Amino acid sequence: MSDYLGFSLKKARQKLKLTQKNASEGICAQSMLSAIENDKYIPNAMLLIKLCKRLNISLDEINLVKNFEIATNHDINTQLNELCNNHAYGELKNFLLDDSVIEQIQTATQLQSYYYYLGVAVYQIDNNLDETKRNLKLSLSSDESKKSNTQKSLALISLGLINAKQGNSTETNRLLKEAVTSLDDLEYEENLNVIYYLAALIYFELENMNKATFLIEKAIVYITNHNSHYMLANCYYLMACIAKKSGETDKQQEAQGKSSFLNELFGEKLNENL
Repeated sequence: MSDYLGFSLKKARQKLKLTQKNASEGICAQSMLSAIENDKYIPNAMLLIKLCKRLNISLDEINLVKNFEIATNHDINTQLNELCNNHAYGELKNFLLDDSVIEQIQTATQLQSYYYYLGVAVYQIDNNLDETKRNLKLSLSSDESKKSNTQKSLALISLGLINAKQGNSTETNRLLKEAVTSLDDLEYEENLNVIYYLAALIYFELENMNKATFLIEKAIVYITNHNSHYMLANCYYLMACIAKKSGETDKQQEAQGKSSFLNELFGEKLNENL
C-alpha cells in the first residue's frame, strides 16, 4: 500500500510546479525526497508532516474533483469552480451572497449545492460553527429526492465534523454513520473519497486515535480499490498527524526499509464492517 505515498507527494509537488530541490529545501536532502517519491524510502511522521505543509496539503481544505452546479448559468458555475479550486473563500462567500447569483438558483438540487458551498465558505472565513451548521442543515433540507446522493453525503459528514469541533459526540456519531452507510447505495465517483477521510478527521478531532486510524486505513483502501489517487496525499498527511498525536513520531522503518508505521498499519487485514 505504501507505493501510493510517493506518487501522491509527487503529484502534489508537480501541481505546485516545484522542483524536488525547492520542495525539499530546509526539510531533507533532495536525494531523500527523490527516494520517497520513488517509494524507496518511507518517511517518518514528522518528515511527512513537514513535506505535506510545504506542498500545501491541508487537513480541512479540500477541492472536489467536480464541483456541483448552483445555477443553470454557465458563467456562474465557472466562477464557482474557479473560486473553490483556488480556496478563495472570502470571495466565494461574497459571490454566493450576491443577489444576482441567488436569483439564478432555479432547482432544489442547485439550492442544495448553494447552501453546501456557503457553509464551507462561512466555516473557512468566519469560523462561525453555528452559522456553518445552519447552512449545512439548509443544504440537507433542500434535498427533495430523500435518496442518498453525493451532495447529501458530503453535507452529512461535514455537519458531523462541525459537531465534532463543538464536542457534540452523540450527534457526530449519528451523522457519521449515516454518511458512511450511504456509500453502499451510491455509484462510485471520486468526490466520495472525501467521506472516509472526513470520518477519520472527525475522530482525530474527538481525540479517538484508534477509530481515526481505522477510518484513515479504510479511506486509503476505498480510494485505491477504485483505482483513484484523489485525496491520498491528504490521507497520508492525516495518518502522520494521528501517529504524531499517538506518540509514534520516532517509530522507525523495519529492516531493509520493507515496512514502517505506515505500511504496517495499511497492510493489516481490515475489518470491513464499521
